[in-house]
Amino acid sequence: MDGIFTIGTTLIAAAIAAYSQYLFKRSLPEFKLKITEMLHLVKNRGVMSAAFLYFGSLAIYLFALRSGNLSFVYPTFASIFIFVFLISKVYLHERIGTAKAVGLMLVFIGVILVALT
Repeated sequence: MDGIFTIGTTLIAAAIAAYSQYLFKRSLPEFKLKITEMLHLVKNRGVMSAAFLYFGSLAIYLFALRSGNLSFVYPTFASIFIFVFLISKVYLHERIGTAKAVGLMLVFIGVILVALT
């Protein structure tokens, strides 16, 4: 039961982190790396929501680390790539080439192999 809890917690953290990346992408205006423009990001609700979710996912991830082995939790967290892939395809309508699809399948197989050990 502990293994299932750790997998579930890690997958939730990865899904939230992936969604936060989508919010960052969607909410970021074009800006240059200037201090004044970076300070304006603090007023951007989308960016702040994404940051809140990202740090929330970190808290959940740390909880998963506490309940499982690093050699198990960290590779399982790589499922974030799968979530980002799906979000990019569905919500951002990004084109996914063959190399990306093959890479995603390798990540998926790796996550499954780690979960089975």
